[in-house]
Amino acid sequence: MVESGLKPLLTDIAAQASVSLATVDRVINRRKGVSERTRRRVLEVARGLGYIGEEEAAHIGAERALNIAVLLPAGTNPYLRLLGERVKARIGLAGASDPFLRCLFIESFDAEALAEALRKCADWADGVAFFAIEHPKVRAAAEEIAARGVRLVTLVSNLGERAGVAHIGLDNHAVGRTGGLLVGRLAGRTEGAVALVAGSRNYRAHSDREAGFLSLIDEMFPGLTLVGLREGHDDAGENYRHTLALLDQQPDLIGIYNVGGSSGGITRALRERGRGDVVFVGHGLTSDTRRALLDGTMDAVFDQDPDVLLDRGIHSLTHRESAPAPLKLDIYFRENLP
Repeated sequence: MVESGLKPLLTDIAAQASVSLATVDRVINRRKGVSERTRRRVLEVARGLGYIGEEEAAHIGAERALNIAVLLPAGTNPYLRLLGERVKARIGLAGASDPFLRCLFIESFDAEALAEALRKCADWADGVAFFAIEHPKVRAAAEEIAARGVRLVTLVSNLGERAGVAHIGLDNHAVGRTGGLLVGRLAGRTEGAVALVAGSRNYRAHSDREAGFLSLIDEMFPGLTLVGLREGHDDAGENYRHTLALLDQQPDLIGIYNVGGSSGGITRALRERGRGDVVFVGHGLTSDTRRALLDGTMDAVFDQDPDVLLDRGIHSLTHRESAPAPLKLDIYFRENLP
């Protein structure tokens, strides 16, 4: 019983409904993990005690919007930072019926950290969109929480053909072949060295682009020599140092394809060495790549519209879409910048 004149507390509701305080908190805050029968009982008690009114009870008792977590790699990759900003913008504009979004940044290239984050998110989220790392620990975590009914979708980089894990992104093998075609055609030479820079082969998106690039060069430009792939971990400083080393070691370098992000380090090295003759193709239309296209340091940028990526990812989670079609590849040159 609540003494006359005193506002009821959550503990009063828990005692009268014969449930835990945590259960009452989940119901009042529309979190998952409560049966419909228990939800109705808690709301009835809360309304009877005067903790909430009829209108608020109807709102809380209505079908709950999904809780969705978006997990992105931390670091200096401008495209991923832009993607995070777009998620946060959606959070600020969300209405009551829209999914409840949270954006979390996980240590880049750390499979154990990503697997731990997936399991933690599964405790409160109905769905998780994440940038996948190709690793047994991540696959195990994904399969485990998918079996618990949590909806999953990978963004940009996937886990391969895994039951219960949809993917939103490009056909990355075809993207890599397109990169090889552009570098080979734009270089206009039958001999010379071409180089690949990646964030990490642990990202399937990067390894698929690498494989596509290699196959196209081998088929159409057999006279071009491929120098070993450099992993720059999507860090501008690492990419800068890798590019300086490439320019020193390969005086016949005619082209670079960056299958990952943080192209700013590569363009910095090319500018400092005055190597505007090197064909450079990369990913992600951001402020740094836009500037590089305008000054001629970059020749082409492959892009996935971040808003389309998020729209499709959220739609896949809310509609349990199991096999979404690949995204359309946008290719930008200096002359068609939006």
